[in-house]
Amino acid sequence: EVQLVESGGGLVQAGGSLRLSCAASGFTWNDYVIGWLRQAPGKEREGVSCIHSSGDSTFYIDSVKGRFTISRDSAKNTVYLQMDSLKPEDTAVYYCAAVGGPTDWKTGPYDYWGQGTQVSVSS
Repeated sequence: EVQLVESGGGLVQAGGSLRLSCAASGFTWNDYVIGWLRQAPGKEREGVSCIHSSGDSTFYIDSVKGRFTISRDSAKNTVYLQMDSLKPEDTAVYYCAAVGGPTDWKTGPYDYWGQGTQVSVSS
């Protein structure tokens, strides 16, 4: 059974940092794209960042460039999203998702999804 489990969310003040983790089990990372997406109340879900399984290619939406960093630890089958200089507009439920093939990383489709972790940034 494939599972993606996110952790690391929480409440932080503006300007603070959080590191989200996405631990995968039940499949290997080869030839997968791992994405972080978020959904704020009343808004559509949006892709935030993604990383290819090789770890060589990473992508970010403009609003998080320079503040967020995606990385992976192959030995731990875990992908991280380091979020610095957080802003209130980053408040959302963050999901990691995986797909084994080409996709629009910002929207999907994705094959597997985690349960989500809440990130709240106070002003």
